[in-house]
Amino acid sequence: MRDYEAIVIGGGHAGIEAALALSREGFDTLMITQSLDAIGRMSCNPAIGGVAKGNLVREIDALGGEMGHLIDASMIQYRILNRSRGPAVQAPRAQADKFSYSRLAKETCEKQDKLNLFMDTVVDFIIEEKDGVRSIVGVVTERGWRISAKVVVLTTGTFMEGRIFIGEYDAPSGRLGEGAALGLGKKLREYGFHVGRMKTGTPARVRKSSLDFDELEVQDGDEEMLPFSFDYEKIDRPSQNCWITFTNEETHKIIRENMHRSPLYGGKIVGKGPRYCPSIEDKVMRFPERERHQIFVEPEGVGTEEMYLNGLSSSLPEEVQHQFIRTLPGLRHCEIMRPAYAVEYDYLDPLDLLPSLESKVVSNLFVAGQTNGTSGYEEAAAQGIIAGINAAQRLKNEKPVVLGRTDAYIGVLIDDLVTKGTKEPYRMFTSRAEYRLSLRHDNADMRLTPVGYKAGLATEEKMERLKEKIEKIEAVKDLLRVTKRDGKNCYQLLSQPENDIYSLSVPGLEEYSYEILSEVQLDVKYSGYLKRQENEAERVKRQEAMIIPENFDYDKVDGISAESREKFKAIRPHSIGQAGRISGVRVSDIAILSVAIKGRNNG
Repeated sequence: MRDYEAIVIGGGHAGIEAALALSREGFDTLMITQSLDAIGRMSCNPAIGGVAKGNLVREIDALGGEMGHLIDASMIQYRILNRSRGPAVQAPRAQADKFSYSRLAKETCEKQDKLNLFMDTVVDFIIEEKDGVRSIVGVVTERGWRISAKVVVLTTGTFMEGRIFIGEYDAPSGRLGEGAALGLGKKLREYGFHVGRMKTGTPARVRKSSLDFDELEVQDGDEEMLPFSFDYEKIDRPSQNCWITFTNEETHKIIRENMHRSPLYGGKIVGKGPRYCPSIEDKVMRFPERERHQIFVEPEGVGTEEMYLNGLSSSLPEEVQHQFIRTLPGLRHCEIMRPAYAVEYDYLDPLDLLPSLESKVVSNLFVAGQTNGTSGYEEAAAQGIIAGINAAQRLKNEKPVVLGRTDAYIGVLIDDLVTKGTKEPYRMFTSRAEYRLSLRHDNADMRLTPVGYKAGLATEEKMERLKEKIEKIEAVKDLLRVTKRDGKNCYQLLSQPENDIYSLSVPGLEEYSYEILSEVQLDVKYSGYLKRQENEAERVKRQEAMIIPENFDYDKVDGISAESREKFKAIRPHSIGQAGRISGVRVSDIAILSVAIKGRNNG
């Protein structure tokens, strides 16, 4: 086996983005994955996007990533969520033909220049130590290969020491029917990484032809499918319906009577599960007053009978699953094709990461995805592209790309992980983003394509499309300014709540796309709010610009409380801004630290 400049461990959503970023920037890259047939596989829900998650996908695309292309080519239903609410919480979501998605992901990786794929399992790292600094220089595989590389990106998903649970049954596995990656978790503990256990789960899949659709509520998609990727103007894909049903008291009674058989409540599973996507047994126990819980019945693809029961994940025994699933309207005669199960796996404490996603424990090692304690395809891919970009930056001896909380949802995600850590699967929400009105899904290209282009990932064509878009937006605003109605120009009128850009009937606007007109309308209507956010963001950026040296000695700063001092030493924030976001740190300690940093810089 020859040497490589970069190795990516894992072929999930994080691994795909990391491997493509490195190879597209011209570096000889090897993706090592346990199964070439599982690249880009959707382990859980057959969908991409959603509230805040859709923003992440568009940001990935703006940087030069692949997830937007993959879902655009495989979607079978499209919806903009929260249309009736404000623009800050609207986001696209698409059902995917999950088999096409995975196939396209594999094909994309196979066709990519400078990217090789290799089927094996990484069980150990090759680490060298020089002047007290440990660096990764390669990996060891299960079949005995020793492969060297200058940088390594670790994206193991739910497979590192993974174990699945279905009632009394449990077995080493990362997904049902797929073996766990055994050995690496033990080695990482030996190397001094802080390794914990987390849990997630997935619902049963049922056969479409066995459902009683007259008892289900139809959930249509939007009439017009819109692309996630800024590279496309329209999508031409077949659209399928989803359906809705509800649990009932009979469902809950069966679950309660069998709760003692759940590994979640019997102590077999020690990992913390996702708070915002709990199993049905969790819902029944935590919300006893609820008479019913909503369940979405979603197609898994065009060429399959399998339907996904979104909201009904479980680790109860299979015979119990058969009983309670058949109490739901529309599912009373259903055939269960795959059982629900829980999976527990190793993750690494993200507090051990720099904002570049490089490990503080071993240099030249970057970590992304569920390995960092996150949940969801979109969160994984977002980390994957940043890890890939920064691994490439390391190979080029250039500064890492660090997105701030004012720049992107990706910046919020990574800052939360490396500053606050997580003890349960982290999921992105709009409420986590203080500047969410500025971080809309429609303007992700304007925020991030220049960043991706500067890093060498976003293409010249992508930048040209962005320039053209900006020119069109300015042209529309100019049209509004020169067109008058009742003594006022239409730009002023558009800022009034009762008006929209279409009702003003401005000649010439019909030449512009929905995307352009929508973005102009939002810019105009929310200009006051956006200006306030911009001013606040500038203050935050000044704090982020106060860089704390890597070797800064906190023990030499007088007046800092013992609690804050220990947190600073443990997390080693890269800036005053990050230091101020560490949980439990006093404002007075930040002020003292700021003076010390200014004094050092001025000195």
